Amino acid sequence: MTDNKEGAKPMQLEVQMDEATAQGTYANLAGVTHSETEFIFDFLFLQPNQPKAKLRARIISSPVHTKRFLLALQENIKRYEERFGAIPERAVNLTQGHS
Repeated sequence: MTDNKEGAKPMQLEVQMDEATAQGTYANLAGVTHSETEFIFDFLFLQPNQPKAKLRARIISSPVHTKRFLLALQENIKRYEERFGAIPERAVNLTQGHS
C-alpha cells in the first residue's frame, strides 16, 4: 500500500516467492499480542482432540501496518459475505498458553 500524491502514478509491486511459501501454511487458531511499537500475530494449528497447538508462523508488524491490515480484512470479509453469505461466528473456549 502506498499513499499517492495528486498526479502520481500508482506503483506496481512485483511479489516474488519460492514454491514452499507459495503453497501457504494452514492455521486454525491465532493469537495477538502487542507492545507500544509492534503487534505480534501467532498463527497456530490445533489438531482435533489434542491439548497442544503448534505454532506455524509468527508475524511481527508495526501499528500502522496492523491497522491497514485490519481495514483490508474488514473490506474483504464484507465482499466475501456479500457474495457467499454471512460467516458464522462460533465461540471457542480455549486456554492459550502463549503470550
